[in-house]
Amino acid sequence: MAELAHLHGLNPEQREATEHFEGPILVLAGAGSGKTRVLTSRVCHLIREHGVAPGRILAVTFTNKAAGEMRERITRLLAQEPAGLWMGTFHAIGARILRRHADRMGWDRNFTIFDEDQSLRLVKKVQEQVGLDPKRWNPKALRAQMSAAKNQLVGTDAFVAANGESFDLLLRAVAKVFPEYQKALRDQNAFDFDDLLQKPVELFEGNASLLAGYRDRFSFVLVDEYQDTNRAQFRFLELLATEHGSLMVVGDDDQSIYGWRGADIRNILDFESAFPGARVVRLERNYRSTTVILDAANAVIAQNVNRKGKTLHTERSGGELLTLVECFDETDEARWIVSDLKARFQDAPGLQYRSFAVLYRTNAQARALEDAFRREGIPYQVVGSVRFYERREIQDVLSYLRLVSNPKDAVAFDRVVNYPRRGIGETSQERLAAWAALEGVSLLEAAARASEIPDVPAGSARGLQAFAALVQKYSARAAQASVGEVLEELVEELDLERILLDEGPEGEDRARNVAELVAGALDFDAALVDAAGAEELDSFTELDLFLQQVALVADVDRLDPDADAAVLMTLHNAKGLEFPVVYVSGLEDGLFPLSRAYDEPAALEEERRLFYVGITRAQDKLNLTWARQRRRAGDFTYGTLSSFVDSIPAALRDERRSERLRLAATSTPHRGRGRFGATETLTEYYESDSDAAVNQDLPRYVKGERVVHPTFGSGSVAEITGFGRDLKVTVDFDDAGRKKLLVRYANLEKDWP
Repeated sequence: MAELAHLHGLNPEQREATEHFEGPILVLAGAGSGKTRVLTSRVCHLIREHGVAPGRILAVTFTNKAAGEMRERITRLLAQEPAGLWMGTFHAIGARILRRHADRMGWDRNFTIFDEDQSLRLVKKVQEQVGLDPKRWNPKALRAQMSAAKNQLVGTDAFVAANGESFDLLLRAVAKVFPEYQKALRDQNAFDFDDLLQKPVELFEGNASLLAGYRDRFSFVLVDEYQDTNRAQFRFLELLATEHGSLMVVGDDDQSIYGWRGADIRNILDFESAFPGARVVRLERNYRSTTVILDAANAVIAQNVNRKGKTLHTERSGGELLTLVECFDETDEARWIVSDLKARFQDAPGLQYRSFAVLYRTNAQARALEDAFRREGIPYQVVGSVRFYERREIQDVLSYLRLVSNPKDAVAFDRVVNYPRRGIGETSQERLAAWAALEGVSLLEAAARASEIPDVPAGSARGLQAFAALVQKYSARAAQASVGEVLEELVEELDLERILLDEGPEGEDRARNVAELVAGALDFDAALVDAAGAEELDSFTELDLFLQQVALVADVDRLDPDADAAVLMTLHNAKGLEFPVVYVSGLEDGLFPLSRAYDEPAALEEERRLFYVGITRAQDKLNLTWARQRRRAGDFTYGTLSSFVDSIPAALRDERRSERLRLAATSTPHRGRGRFGATETLTEYYESDSDAAVNQDLPRYVKGERVVHPTFGSGSVAEITGFGRDLKVTVDFDDAGRKKLLVRYANLEKDWP
């Protein structure tokens, strides 16, 4: 008999995991070991070989992108759509359950999901109401504490009881805000992102018959990236799967990197204790990287103590040595990376720009890299910087849609009631809010009755009523039309394109972003939204489902794999991805690992796991870079090579210095002239303590020399005037034209080769 399609090509360990039927199983899947294939193959095996109906399977993924890819692969292997299969992220699954049963908890089923921006605005508003100055108490810090509590399943009453009289002033402040924040969410018929994990658990624990129904429905539960689950996610799985025990979790304890976000590595380390009799399968065959790269990765992660233990191996023997490059500073580092990338791109016809990824520990490191990529004209995309849906203009438009979908959304109301301007001043808005609270009505209803509100000027009242009428008009339209049609008509009626274009060059970008949002809405197909099944589509407008999808988009979901552009991203965002050539930058102690990690062994181990993740993204070539000095928070810090690199055997490393440092190490002048004279060397300038190096009264530039500005790019010095602190240079920049700059503020640097 011919081998089934979903079993074809599986190695023995993958096949063992795929063919497992009932009972708990832990699949320890090393980087690049084919875990996604195992998950999809097992779903197919359950359906095809054991006759399990797709509707009795729940598969939980880490990203929406992974869910989409897995569903496509399952459909292809089965040669038909797995109708009824629930597949999505924990947040998407949680939202789906709440869409069905939110009315049991006091919410309407067409609730709004508050994103990060909306949540922060609400925190700030609530803390002002309880008398906590946002300038003293950072709303982000307060929200982080509330998020952590929700992920640990600590409710508001328990939090207040534990921290209301705490000696920790931050926790005491949070105890004041937390209950009022949750009440405000409920009043506005909204959940925040963390509620999508906590509230389904609360729902199940408080409704035994409902839980029994879901336990009976989902006879088989599969979970990807199990190492990154937190307390709320563990409890959700425990409630669903303990009774029947048919839970497959796939993960890698060596890639557990979200402890700072509440993930608990003990969930995977203690799986066999939580689910007795669990089978354990190790996937150690790597299909991605060369032996050199894997030997380096194995050597690094072996330093960790808290791990299950496994060693990756591959049939891709040999490979290029790792290149370890010492640079002068972040600008020098960025130039080396871009220079090496260009050389490799030109020398290897098979490589495209999207074959390259530059990874870094913190988002702040992207600035110097972006400058270097722009100067050389190399296409790139940044994942996780200013997220598309968090841009000002996108938030403005989405706030209109949220208010159209949910008239109780006070945060959305506050954002757009006077955008575009309608002559509604802050005082009128305050009087409106006070009257709405007194009357017990929503802000939108109060706006519709603005003429009844005392002390609101007639002009403001007309503006408020016009705004309310506009929202009500589109609420009615949304019940009949597609979300694309609604959004297109709304943007046109608001005349947003003209308003944004009037803002100048930045406005053009904003207008294009709004056009992209409209295009996305026009392409939106509610029937394909995995977060709502076919049986639920009739209960909600397409607009409701569109807003839900937007709220659940993760950073990495915005990565365009088809764009021929190099990828710049944090190491956290890189998990799950792979590239032929990878650069891990910023490998200095204090930056990677972060300084605070040295105070706690568990934190240091997580940082090391993050380095392991970075190493194992590379298929063919891995480059590691570090800088002697780096500008951080406005000051220069002097760096030493990360202790993590010491774990990599010297035989696997090709150690180099950047061109700038190699020139500095010689005794020959650069371009025939130094900043302090024709015979000065870079070593003398950067490493001496002579008066010349510190005297502010000596000229530091000469006409004709090449310099680089962090914003304007490269150029040539045309004129020099003044002395000391008043020294000015006029520079002809290649792209930005002529600029006159005060040297002490200009941050100019030599344009080294």
